[in-house]
Amino acid sequence: MDPIATTLAREQRAFLRRRHAEWEPHLVKVRAFLGQGLTQADPERPVLILGAGSGLEIPWHLAPKDTTGWDLDPWSRLRTALRHRRWAPWVFEDLAGGFDALAETVARSRRFGPWARVKPEAAKARLTGLLKDLQPDPEALRSWIQQHQPGTILAANVLGQFHALARRIVAQGLGSEPWEADPERPDPLAEAVEAWVQRAAGAVLEVLAQSGAHLRLVHDRAVFTAGTVPTLGAFTPRWQDQVQGTAWLEVEDPLPELDVLERIGMTPMEAQRWIWRLAEDQVHLVEALAFGSASDHDR
Repeated sequence: MDPIATTLAREQRAFLRRRHAEWEPHLVKVRAFLGQGLTQADPERPVLILGAGSGLEIPWHLAPKDTTGWDLDPWSRLRTALRHRRWAPWVFEDLAGGFDALAETVARSRRFGPWARVKPEAAKARLTGLLKDLQPDPEALRSWIQQHQPGTILAANVLGQFHALARRIVAQGLGSEPWEADPERPDPLAEAVEAWVQRAAGAVLEVLAQSGAHLRLVHDRAVFTAGTVPTLGAFTPRWQDQVQGTAWLEVEDPLPELDVLERIGMTPMEAQRWIWRLAEDQVHLVEALAFGSASDHDR
């Protein structure tokens, strides 16, 4: 099995083993949001679900007949079939078109010639430099869209996974936990990984924006890992301006400094955010955006 697919399978198993008791408010919202896209989809045109996963958040019973799932996790199609009794067509491809190259670059940073190994600190510095020229290209997604011309595309929190997966690949490849422990000190490697994630997610968003399809995008916009649960004000383009009443010690943006609205380049027909308490000490800010097709905005 491909090492990255194996990593994703492990992540999915760990995710599904978590306690689900407090997930219901999130599941109700995300299923309603994605379900509306499936209900409104043109039944004469293909539908594509990116990050289809195990089907936990996706109401497959509402999906038109010609709906395809996309997930690199090799068990995702089977889990969806077991959960929904639907053996849908599936794409097992790297959505970002760059994770294999990322893993190869991490491995190259540790080698000097065919046998010599680079010391860990030198490997970190070398990888930091190499990442600056690494350009993900979602060619598989672009080709699928050109071939099938989907009328509706749903992205079910797959973009929010890019950052965690990239950090896992780097840590595993370097053979240690390479990140700077002191948050007050600069971490050039972490910054280089964040820049790569921004390019990867941005490239996917650009392909989606050019697809001409109706889009429904759900993704983690922030992850809070210590403090009190935040409250949300009225929706604002910047998620930071919507978060209120919080004293969180650690906040992570899974889409580092990426403006999704700007990358799509259209005014959303629907925009909302909500709080998802994933675990006792881990709270996610989920963002859901719906966009009409290019022809809708020309009317």
